[in-house]
Formats: sequence, structure tokens, C-alpha cells
Amino acid sequence: MLDGLPGSAIFLKPVLGTEGEVTDFRIMAASPEAVDVAGRTGRELVGLSVLETYPNVDGSELWRGYLQALETGTVYEGEPFEYEEVLAGIPRLSRFAVRAAACKGGLVVSWVRLDTGEREQCRLAVLQRLGGMGWADWDLVRNTITWSDEVYVLFDRDPSRGPMTLEELPRHVVPEDLPALGEVVQSLLRDGTPADHVFRISAADGDTRYVRIVAEVDVDAMGAPVEVHGFFQDQTAAKRAEQQLLDHERGALVQRGLLAAERDLAVRLQHALLPLPEQSLRLAGLTVNVAYQPLQERLNVGGDWYSAIELPDGSALLVVGDVAGHGLDAVATMAQLRFTAKGMAVTGTPLPQILARLNTLLLHSAERSFSTATMIMGRYEPATSRLTWVQAGHLPPLLVRDGEARFLPPPEGVLLGAMATAHYEASTLRLQPGDHLLLYTDGLVEKPGEDISEGLDRLARSTVECAEGSGFLDAVIDGLLDPDVRRDDVCALHVSL
Repeated sequence: MLDGLPGSAIFLKPVLGTEGEVTDFRIMAASPEAVDVAGRTGRELVGLSVLETYPNVDGSELWRGYLQALETGTVYEGEPFEYEEVLAGIPRLSRFAVRAAACKGGLVVSWVRLDTGEREQCRLAVLQRLGGMGWADWDLVRNTITWSDEVYVLFDRDPSRGPMTLEELPRHVVPEDLPALGEVVQSLLRDGTPADHVFRISAADGDTRYVRIVAEVDVDAMGAPVEVHGFFQDQTAAKRAEQQLLDHERGALVQRGLLAAERDLAVRLQHALLPLPEQSLRLAGLTVNVAYQPLQERLNVGGDWYSAIELPDGSALLVVGDVAGHGLDAVATMAQLRFTAKGMAVTGTPLPQILARLNTLLLHSAERSFSTATMIMGRYEPATSRLTWVQAGHLPPLLVRDGEARFLPPPEGVLLGAMATAHYEASTLRLQPGDHLLLYTDGLVEKPGEDISEGLDRLARSTVECAEGSGFLDAVIDGLLDPDVRRDDVCALHVSL
């Protein structure tokens, strides 16, 4: 049973005198790792007499504890005690914590050595293991090398082969790292310069490991190096984590570069496709003021757009649209809709047919990643002052007349790209001098967490307040937009007769 126990443990059989009293104990079995004060281990302890081997135990608290445990069957765990033994003429003092328990007519005794040196060695071994490092000493005079156990693990070397010589080390170092390592070792031995260097080795299992060497040299009275002390540390995990971090950083930089390039392209494309963000036009007897405000300059480019042109028959085409989403895809879809709508309007295609064909265009685009769009389109005829308008899922135009604001009832029409059987109707309105007509996208009225009806009511109140002064469109936008809560682009057309 003791062969399977770790640490120091023995089985003691009592030696009885002529009257049956206990005169001594004899060690009948010992665990393989058992070590006494003299350095005897395992089977070397078997057969030894306690009092003959450790005479200072006689009459001590430990001896009384043995006798009590044997007699009463209670476990003895005494206070740590000191034991001094003279070895080779040199007194050696050790401290032990001992436990004794009765078993099969004898005692099972276990102990832990509390010497400062041994405790420090245990702590050092734990630190080396946790830190993936091990110490190494080179005696340059005797040409001997000593390694701790962890160095053998780091180099994947069988301890029975002993430490690796300095001449053998280069065979395990990755060739590209040999020159730098050689310079470090030469500087250490020639000039006494402390070494702190990381190099790679090829382990026996084929793995490449990163090893850090930290060393310093001791010199004799003449300044010649005699010993080298240092440690090796396995830094493979740290180096691999560092490399992964660098890879992630490079990937992030590449991704940021791609996103920046896409945003830049989208901005360039949008600027090329749209007229000026703010302008005032005279079209077919109308004054048309335009405002386009992206959410953030050069960021998150959206699909809001407008058109305001005079057609060949002298009428004016007024359009405001909003493509779902942001980025390059939204800008590309906006371009399709804007130029296709203008092209069909120039050829005289009726407005409901234009929306129907734009809906078909979105549904059957080859590179479509499911884009939808809202849109409102009007044609103003100056001879009759009549505005014919259609809408595809868009917010209704706002008319301010005689100091009152009202939203025009929208004709039938669902957003573009939503369904193949979409149907679109037209409505008409006769504009009068002094009217203000506002076409806009939802960014002008929407706020997060708020019903859209509240934003529309706010817009109606604002337009009435601004109708009497100059700069109608700028005043409306400035009064409605809150930079802290704004979440979308804004596009608006203000039409007055």
C-alpha cells in the first residue's frame, strides 16, 4: 500500500521488552518518496530502528505521541518540532510536521519537512512550472552544465541524456536565428554583457518553439568568465498570441481600408449623380429650393435623392426618392432610379407608368440584393398651374395655403421593389400664388422611438410658422433637425408659385 502513496510515509512495528513494554519501533515499510533527515530514501529506511537511527527522538514529545497513538488508537498530530543530527561532523537542524495513526498493531507515520531551503525549492519548482521556465548553470572551468527539470521539458529532451552542451545547442536552433543568438552568446562570454534574447528551436515533436534566454556571467579576479547563470523560458504561447493579434490588426486595417474606399467611392458617385446639395431654381414659372443633408459627411452614405428639371414640353419634373439602406449599393440603386425616371419623363411617359416600370426594374435587377425604395414624383404644367403627382410608399406632400398646412391625400401606390403586381394612380392639384408645397424624405420627420404621426404634426406646425418669413426651407429644416437624435439623411424640395 505504501508503494502507491506520495510523499514521506512509513509503517512502524513496535519492539517489545521482557514485560511487554514498547522499547523501540522498527521501520517495516516505506513509501518510495520517503526521505529522512540524513537523506535516506524509500527502501533504504526499511529495517532501521527508530531509536538507534534517530537517538534524539527518545523521550521527546514525538516519542510520547507514538506511544499514545499505539495505546489509544487516536491519531497523533503534534506541533512542528526540530531535530538535529550530526552528519560528517556538521550539525544539521531540520523541522518536521509528523502525523501517526495506529494500524494493524503498529503505526503509519507520515511527515512533511518544513526546512526553509526545501520550501523554497518547492516554491521555485512551482514558479518555474507556472512560468514555463527553468534555470541553467554553466561551469566554464570544469565544462559542466546543470539544468533544472523544466529545461528538459522546454527542449523536449530526455533527462537521462543530461543537459545539452553549448556545441550541441545550434543544431536545435532555427537556422535564421543562429547569427543573432551567436552574437548574444559571444557578447556574454567575451564582454560579460548580460543576455536577454528570444530565439526559435525545433523540438523533437516537430513543433517550433520560442525560447527566451536570460543569463549573466561570473568572472574571476582577472576578469575571465568562470560561470554562467541564467534561465530559459518558453514564450511560444505569448509569441503565437502576439502573432494572432498582429494578424487581426492587419485584417482590421485592410477591412477599414476597404470600407473607407467604398465610402469614398459612394460619396464621389453620389456627388457626381446629384445636383448641388443646396440650390434655388426657376422651372416653368416655379421657384424650387432644394436641400440635401447627409447624416454624416463621407460616412454612411444613403440613397436619398431628388430631381428638378424642365421637360421638353415646358413643364417641370419634381422628384424626391429614398432607397432603403446605405452605402455603395444604395447609391447605385438611386442612380438607376433617378436617371431611368428622368429618361422616361423626358419621352413623355405618364407618371403611373414610370413608377410601374421602375418597380419592375428593381424586381429584376441582375445584381439585386433586395433593394426597395419610396418615391414621389410630380409634373407641373405652367399653362394650367396644375400639378399631377404619383407616389410609391412615400410620405405625402405638405401644402401650406392661406396660413394652414395640410397633407395631400396620397393616390394608390406601394413602395418600389416590394411586389410584382403593384398598381399606381395619379392625383392632381392646382397651385395658387402664395402656396408652399414641400416634398421630403422621412429623415426630416422621424425620431427614434417616436410615432411617425408626431413628426408629421411637428412638420405641419413648423411650415406654418415659417411660411411668412424668408428662407422658408432653411428655417423648416433648422427648426426640425436635432443633431443629437438624427438617424438618417434628409432631402427636401420646396416649391412656390
